[in-house]
Amino acid sequence: MWTAKHARSPLVRSLVMNMVNEHEAGTRETHEWYRCCPDLLGESVRPLFIQSHLDSDTKDFLKKSAEKSGWLFTQLYHSLVSTVLSPVVSRTSINGFLGRGSMFVFSSDQFQELLRIGPDWTAERLLDLGAGDGGVTEVMGVHFRQVFATEVSVPMKWHLQRRNYKVLGIDEWQHVGFQYDVISCLNLLDRCDDPLHLLLEIRKALVPKTGRLILAAVLPFQPYVEVGGKWERPREHLKVKGKSWEEQVTDLSHQVFPQVGFEVEAVTRLPYLCEGDMYNDYYVLDDAVFVLKASDDSEQSVQEL
Repeated sequence: MWTAKHARSPLVRSLVMNMVNEHEAGTRETHEWYRCCPDLLGESVRPLFIQSHLDSDTKDFLKKSAEKSGWLFTQLYHSLVSTVLSPVVSRTSINGFLGRGSMFVFSSDQFQELLRIGPDWTAERLLDLGAGDGGVTEVMGVHFRQVFATEVSVPMKWHLQRRNYKVLGIDEWQHVGFQYDVISCLNLLDRCDDPLHLLLEIRKALVPKTGRLILAAVLPFQPYVEVGGKWERPREHLKVKGKSWEEQVTDLSHQVFPQVGFEVEAVTRLPYLCEGDMYNDYYVLDDAVFVLKASDDSEQSVQEL
């Protein structure tokens, strides 16, 4: 790696040092996205934690996001349309209409490591709840013979249909006459009115014993529901205790999931990335991504709820 240490020109030295400092700052930032203090996790959760890292798929997403944010006229058009429509149309639908705002939760390698599967592993059915434009669905979908998705935004439904995914209604997926090998609920728990009821419905819809739920939750947990471009509090308030990422992961694992008959099989910390705009290359939130399975005493714990 070359540096400005021996550059003769003060201007050249300054420019190079700025480049080096920006690179080091970026490296520190991305490292923080995956940082976990295992000692702060509950004793039973600690051995289930998987340490993730910045990988090539994530870097590719960040690179493409930075390129798109530099498309000045496109970003100006997006900004204008968003300003006009935001009072009456949800942000999700605006993004779907404009074809922007794609999300990144995990790479193919990270998904496989979480589920402890190989590249050639296949199963019958995947259901992705609140699938958005299907970008994350695609990462998972290569492992399944049938891919189903739900989405309330009409423009996002168009994107899903163009990918040849079977789009089910939000009150339909539970009553289709079959069960799913994997259900993904990615960053949806804090954006729905009845999170515990949703988890109960998911548990019933999974294939017994082998079915798994992939659940991502933004932490700190701050639930709000988007209604016509406005944010409102959900009907059912799900309280997650703790201030740090580790404390809230522990509370979800020990208190919330057992209430609805789930137990944690694996958990990792990942950045929840979204394509940027004319102001930022990308946006990022802290995610906890869990693999959950129905607990052996799930029927008893659910009856006591």
